[in-house]
Amino acid sequence: MTSIRQIEANRRNAQLSTGPVTEEGKRRSRQNAVRHGLTAETVIDALEEAEDYAAFEMVVTADYDAESAVARELVLRLASLLWRLRRATAIESGLFKIQARHLLHSKQRPRAHQNRRKIIDAMYGYGVPNENERRQDNDEFATGPENNSVSAPEQQDVLTQSFVQLVNLPIYPLDRLSRYEGTLWRQACQILLTLRCLSQSRSWKRLRLR
Repeated sequence: MTSIRQIEANRRNAQLSTGPVTEEGKRRSRQNAVRHGLTAETVIDALEEAEDYAAFEMVVTADYDAESAVARELVLRLASLLWRLRRATAIESGLFKIQARHLLHSKQRPRAHQNRRKIIDAMYGYGVPNENERRQDNDEFATGPENNSVSAPEQQDVLTQSFVQLVNLPIYPLDRLSRYEGTLWRQACQILLTLRCLSQSRSWKRLRLR
């Protein structure tokens, strides 16, 4: 995290800067508007960090030697699409996590109700539990649903039940998410194909010049 001193130092340095002087520096500076514009379109300020997106964009652009303005625009758009595809995967994981948590809580409610029923019966002398039952009830009562260990078969059951419930919700969240992800993939594939065609075209031009 950036400290207050670093922020103040950056502000002082920015005030001393007069901007790019050379033509190459001015050309690169003009690309900043494009980069900032795509960042604003892609990043959700309340949930994501612009710095993380900038680092991701840098990794993607490093794989391409964009020599033209069109190629640069395509590479930047590709980074935006790939970032949103990563977000779609995170959304899918979040949907399953929410649904699984709901199922686990639902399974704990009958057990907690039985424990409370036993305590009330014991208070009024109805079926006083023995020592082993008291120990078991205390352990179950003290253990919340988040702390209970779930076996591998139970995990598969919860995952399957979560999927069944998600696909049958009236708003069909997985179906909509799948269509959203498919749209992003189609756009990304189109850009990849276009970049490949541009690269081949440059290669052919270089061969002809020789």
